[in-house]
Amino acid sequence: MTTQSDAQFTARTLSEALPYIQRYAGQTIVVKYGGHAMGDASLALSFARDVVLLKALGLNPVIVHGGGPQIGKLLDKLGIVSEFKDGLRVTDEATMEVVEMVLSGPINKSIVRAINQAGGKAVGLSGADGNLLRAEKATRTTRDPDSHIEQIVDLGFVGEPSEVDTSVLNALLQADAALIPVVAPVGVGADGARYNVNADTAAGALASALKASRLILMTDVAGVLDKQKQLIREIPAAEVAGLIKDGTAVGGMIPKLETAAQSVNHGVGAAVILDGRAPHALLMELFTEHGAGTLVS
Repeated sequence: MTTQSDAQFTARTLSEALPYIQRYAGQTIVVKYGGHAMGDASLALSFARDVVLLKALGLNPVIVHGGGPQIGKLLDKLGIVSEFKDGLRVTDEATMEVVEMVLSGPINKSIVRAINQAGGKAVGLSGADGNLLRAEKATRTTRDPDSHIEQIVDLGFVGEPSEVDTSVLNALLQADAALIPVVAPVGVGADGARYNVNADTAAGALASALKASRLILMTDVAGVLDKQKQLIREIPAAEVAGLIKDGTAVGGMIPKLETAAQSVNHGVGAAVILDGRAPHALLMELFTEHGAGTLVS
């Protein structure tokens, strides 16, 4: 049973959130959803409810999701061996079939169903729909340890965003403003080839094209940590390169920070690297004074 003190606390929390609700009303928020938050059933339900609440409060959330672990599991079941070069999965034709099937199929539709079950009105899209996400083949180089000669690494159908056409999103929202788009990061090349695009990178490209107020990158860590393992609350976009150079940001945090800085430099209000393992992290970040992750501004 809810006590009077519980009700008062809830009412006070809502009242304190009012300035933030007013700030973001009518604004586009692009959320990259993935990691533990997507694999844990209770967190997935909580995320869906939070997204529906954002829409009810007047925000316009656009969800971009990942799916690496789920892709890996199906590849193993099908006996397709993944080859990695410099830590990156080479995506050949057979692997790309699985990538598109998993991202655009069961993962995308499970998120759509969860949001709809929570009272929202979600619609699933692929980056290939309406040429939403144009991509080109990603290029990487590696240096031979003996000769020190740089060599091109062929990653197959791994792509990087080259152009975003938001007309399909605009048309959907004009037809029904209540819709919540859920986008699978599969891009299409100028020649019609399909590309596996990193979900963080795809979310950043969409946020830039939509001139979003916020880009939120949900991950499995508290945010960006300094060398003493303490959370850095805010980082100016101009300082991101220095944090990467001095080794503060390492591993998977590097592309997240680069995406965050690039999106801010291309018109996004700010980007946040957020711990998706924390319940209601999305609401804490947007509607409380201190936020819940690292803000790149």
